[in-house]
Amino acid sequence: MENLLQNATEILLLLFLTITFLQSGIDKVLDWKGNLGWLNGHFSKTIFKGNVPLLLGIVLVMEILSGVLSAVGIVQFLVEGKSSIGFYGALFGALTLLMLLLGQRVAKDYVGAQTIVVYFIPTVFLLYLMQ
Repeated sequence: MENLLQNATEILLLLFLTITFLQSGIDKVLDWKGNLGWLNGHFSKTIFKGNVPLLLGIVLVMEILSGVLSAVGIVQFLVEGKSSIGFYGALFGALTLLMLLLGQRVAKDYVGAQTIVVYFIPTVFLLYLMQ
């Protein structure tokens, strides 16, 4: 309980990343065809148009990795009072968000890019707290 209280901010932010990335990754797995169809249209007039399946796969792996590392990081905080694994979850999460931001900017979806920034800010704050 003491570790929970002493690291509440980090644990809550890791929980935020766990929910965000695992839900998104699981959605991609369960509805690969639907996601791929939508993204093919979204990137049809960009430099990414021929590589959407590969890029979606990369994003999927990064999201699952970010979510799992963040979840394991929570457990590590609760057990040890520190979390090197959680730091890597936040780091991979930030890199994933930057990839998503690049995609939105290339697709000229500026509202979508703004939304990603909302996720990026607490992720960078978590990295700062965990350094």
